[in-house]
Amino acid sequence: MTDLAAPASDRPTAPDLRHASLYINRELSALEFNRRVLHQALDDRTPLLERLKFLGILAGNLDEFFQVRVSGLKQQLAAGVVERPADGMAPDDQLRVIGRMVREMQAQADRCLVDDLLPALAARGVELLDMSAVSNAERAALDGWFAANVFPVLTPLAVDPAHPFPHISNLSLSLAVMLRDDRGHERFARVKVPRLLPRWVPLGEGHRFVPLEQVIGADLEALFPGVEIMGWSTFRVTRNTDVQIDPDEAEDLLSLIQEELRNRRFGEVTRIEVSPRTPATIRQMLLDELAEEAPEWLGSEDIYEVQGVMAAGDLLSIAAIDVPELRDPPFHPGTPARFAAARSVFEALREGDVLAHHPYESFASSVERFIREATEDPDVVAIKLTLYRTGADAGIARALQHAAERGKQVAVLIELQARFDEENNISWARRLEDAGVHVSYGVAGLKTHTKVMLVVRREGDQMRRYVHVGTGNYNPKTARLYTDFGLFSADPELAADLTDLFNVLTGFAQPAAYRKLIVAPRGMRDRFLSLIRREVEHARSDGTGHIIAKMNALVDPEIIAALYEASDAGVEIDLLVRGICCLRPGVPGVSERIRVVSVVGRFLEHSRAFLFHNNGQEEAYIGSADWMPRNLDRRIEAVVPVTDPVHRATVKHVLTLMLADNRQAWDLGPDGTWTPRHPAPDEPERAAQRILLAEQTREAAARTTGPTAAIIG
Repeated sequence: MTDLAAPASDRPTAPDLRHASLYINRELSALEFNRRVLHQALDDRTPLLERLKFLGILAGNLDEFFQVRVSGLKQQLAAGVVERPADGMAPDDQLRVIGRMVREMQAQADRCLVDDLLPALAARGVELLDMSAVSNAERAALDGWFAANVFPVLTPLAVDPAHPFPHISNLSLSLAVMLRDDRGHERFARVKVPRLLPRWVPLGEGHRFVPLEQVIGADLEALFPGVEIMGWSTFRVTRNTDVQIDPDEAEDLLSLIQEELRNRRFGEVTRIEVSPRTPATIRQMLLDELAEEAPEWLGSEDIYEVQGVMAAGDLLSIAAIDVPELRDPPFHPGTPARFAAARSVFEALREGDVLAHHPYESFASSVERFIREATEDPDVVAIKLTLYRTGADAGIARALQHAAERGKQVAVLIELQARFDEENNISWARRLEDAGVHVSYGVAGLKTHTKVMLVVRREGDQMRRYVHVGTGNYNPKTARLYTDFGLFSADPELAADLTDLFNVLTGFAQPAAYRKLIVAPRGMRDRFLSLIRREVEHARSDGTGHIIAKMNALVDPEIIAALYEASDAGVEIDLLVRGICCLRPGVPGVSERIRVVSVVGRFLEHSRAFLFHNNGQEEAYIGSADWMPRNLDRRIEAVVPVTDPVHRATVKHVLTLMLADNRQAWDLGPDGTWTPRHPAPDEPERAAQRILLAEQTREAAARTTGPTAAIIG
């Protein structure tokens, strides 16, 4: 007699790994990252000016969030989009929660600034003062400065039947002025705070400042003589700035993006910020007038009250003042050992690969040196690289310009759609073209996000190729603030891959396959999925499956579902996700073996690195791609294997340190909440970034320093 099958109702059923309950909303997760940034400002273990810096970073992040992400949700609502993200939240539900979370963070940030940081900074000689707190002599000096430098550039704009409500540009700080004329009629006028003047007006010697808007507010009589000034307050408007480019219509991409940048000034209003003293009548007038542009976009829920400093991103200039005792201790980045010992980077790379870890190791003595030597070496015949964010001070772009002028073949892929860096990139694209550089704007319909460089050098009777594949932009400024890996190599197969990739970027090539490089959108998704599934096979056969992955964001539902499957199969998974994470770790029967950690510290964790145990034959990868649909499907990305055992151990060491951090690390719970780690009473503090800085200092002291590489000017 055979056993009967159990009734269907009694059989264990596999969980639906695509169920909405297993995913965290992308936008809310982004706000949770900003809450962790805010925590750095709230943490009294952080030096005072660094705390102020984090408030500035938070403000800038929220500006971008409203310009892009909130605007996107409002676009969905206006268009009647019914498709929902993996978590199932409708756009209007997301907007309601966003409003609540932002108000909570704004209130915390304001209290931190007004009640904590400003008094503490004042006690240490750094003062941000109201006009009411300055002396008579200082007031007289400010009046004189206003008359000479501010008054001539101000243009008050009245609102009455003869003067329509003015256009309020994106992120501009304005004064709302209430006036009463000689007939007793109340009038409204707008005074824009000029962006070209310093936001913080210095008071004599030392570090004492008055906000520019208060200097203007104190001298409004000069703008409105003979009119009673009833009062003034500040307000600010945030607009939709998301550039939407239809690749089918982009015959002239450069011109099209320039037109879209001009249109940004006129995007729909997404947020109105007001000060607490803004009268209800002014708030309503602002709402009514601005809503006329797009009534379906704007409501009373889009008004946000700022108790502290409006446009708080400007606090970054105060945070940068030179008071060493209020800043993080200075550090001096080292030079990768093989570069330090070699007369040239080409000599070093002929001996073996070099892995650089910024900012612990110098960008100047590695990447910039590589470019400088390629520019100056008479045997270098060609240089090719991708530029995503050039920055305003684009030393690398100038070096490429110089190389082209010296007769070298220079090809540059400039991504014109690098959000908020478009104008710099357009400017440099034109200058490079004028210098004879072959400038390309990438593949139609795909944003180029990869960070790769190829140098071709004549050596004897043959050409030899040298490459760099990184996780960060070719930008010296961000290289001092962001953590990134960069692999330098003379490996022929990798060089051949880079050659093929550049042919894709600048021409119509479609290679059948790459030898070592993993490239998106062609093949990267499948490759990562296969690497995850290989760990599943190992876990089922011998229980050794283990994945460590570090990235900026984890959003892709297919990758998340594969990680859930791997966890259920016995694979141990450690994820270091700086920002957005849509995966829920620790869910019984789904993700019990998955842990998610976020480290927010002195440097912005920007490197992407992936380590697969592979039954003891570990494989490590670094590259430009996060696990997001846009990176895997809609961008050109490159990930490279780290094959040198020493370099692979370095990647693993960094990842292990990050996972063990108990000072600046946060753990994600299955309910979507993040919990900060704290050392146990008998446990030493382990701050991964500090440990890496200390290790680099010791290594630099233990070896003879090689030739100092000059920074590209």
